[in-house]
Amino acid sequence: MIKQAIIPLAGLGTRLLPLTSVLPKELLPINGKPGLEYILEEGINAGIKEFIFIISNKKKEIKKYFYNDSFYKKIIKKNNKDKRLKLEFSKIRKYKKIIKFVYQNVPRGTGDAVLKCKNYIKSEYFLMFLPDDLIIKNNCSQSMIKLHKKYKSSVIASKKVKKKDVSRWGIFNLKKYNKNSFLIKDVIEKPSLKNAPSNYAVIGRYILPKKIFKILQNQKPGQNGEIHITDAIKTLIDKKEKFIGHVFSGKYLDCGTMKGYINSSIEISKL
Repeated sequence: MIKQAIIPLAGLGTRLLPLTSVLPKELLPINGKPGLEYILEEGINAGIKEFIFIISNKKKEIKKYFYNDSFYKKIIKKNNKDKRLKLEFSKIRKYKKIIKFVYQNVPRGTGDAVLKCKNYIKSEYFLMFLPDDLIIKNNCSQSMIKLHKKYKSSVIASKKVKKKDVSRWGIFNLKKYNKNSFLIKDVIEKPSLKNAPSNYAVIGRYILPKKIFKILQNQKPGQNGEIHITDAIKTLIDKKEKFIGHVFSGKYLDCGTMKGYINSSIEISKL
């Protein structure tokens, strides 16, 4: 059973400046609620019991958000009849009980961030969320876990993108199973239109095997001197590890850019 999830949160969110000069992008409100809470809700509703947050010393505000008990108690004491405050405090205290924090103080890539969690993952597979990607109207993680149980394999979320946009994404080379899933033969990072093997893109939900830690430990830095999770996945595929692509049915929202962040609030306000 998949009961643990990791969320890399050490990135500085430069695409959302100037907002992120004072607040981590994951805590920016989307229709009145931090984006990170939407991901927590998705994971909890999919059966996740423990989340591991990878933060840096520059992102300690994320930990403070979940550990600011004295602030809430002081405010509630002054406003004892405010039910909303009590409900918010109760919710955050519940989140705090299922979150662990590890640190990635040097930005060395998502693969390096994942490696920081090596001593915390207990089962053979775990879930990873990328915080810029929200998926609403359908629980993508829940669907991926069902697919994992069916095929006893790793799973990566995917969506079909416009052919002219493939160079913005990681793109799958695939062998189709059916309309909602496929066998992943390879992952190509930001290919040209000419070299793209498909127009099925990688989206930030992964079910990964614990054995990926051994690959990451021995992996040499790639582009920009970083340890990339995609390179480790490619190595596992070469070693005949099965990876299934899942074409989810929910609505994808990109919260990592200013335009996407604004659009996310609009779309969620319609729910």
